[in-house]
Amino acid sequence: MVDVLVLDVNETLSDLEPMRDRFVAAGLAAHSLDTWFASTLRDGFALTAAGTYADFRTVGVDVLTAQLVAAGVEPTEEIIGSVLSGMTQLSLHPDVEPGLRRLRDAGLRIVTLTNGSAAMSERMFTEGGIMPLLEHRLDVATPQRWKPHPAAYQHAADVCGVPVERMALVAVHPWDIDGARRAGLQGYYLDRRGTPYPKAFLDPDLVVPDLLALADAVQERAK
Repeated sequence: MVDVLVLDVNETLSDLEPMRDRFVAAGLAAHSLDTWFASTLRDGFALTAAGTYADFRTVGVDVLTAQLVAAGVEPTEEIIGSVLSGMTQLSLHPDVEPGLRRLRDAGLRIVTLTNGSAAMSERMFTEGGIMPLLEHRLDVATPQRWKPHPAAYQHAADVCGVPVERMALVAVHPWDIDGARRAGLQGYYLDRRGTPYPKAFLDPDLVVPDLLALADAVQERAK
């Protein structure tokens, strides 16, 4: 058993789908959301691999600017702002609040760790009713290394005052699960879309479809 659950935020807790309409309104194809998010992660990972750092918004603006130019759209501050402001207007998946409440009631400490800005999700957490359930809301600005670098997970362990072996990362992203496992945490794969887990990555310790199922699994393990 672990003492602390470390929750990824983007897509794991938040539903990014409403962002798609903002990309379309800016003159981009609907699938541009997926390309933008994946490319932003790619470039953040690349900077980390090179031993340097830029924050999520800086990288995200660069990627979106390139997409707009490629589509023949002038990348004005107004257009870029209208798209990226959607990241602060997202909602939680329906299972998040009841699932986290059950996990907290089971005695687990709960923190979030995002490659984005911790402040970006404040409204979502408050309106979704989970702010009181979170002990810490962390991002990678302090270690200046994006997940899946081990320094990001170690930062969460340092803040919580526990060894990494007493923590488990919960995420929908296999690369995040793999990174956490290699850093010494357990990895709980939240398979919201029935996506096959890559064979190149270390296997997760648990595979569940949502946070309510994770609460069931944790309670079963505690028996």
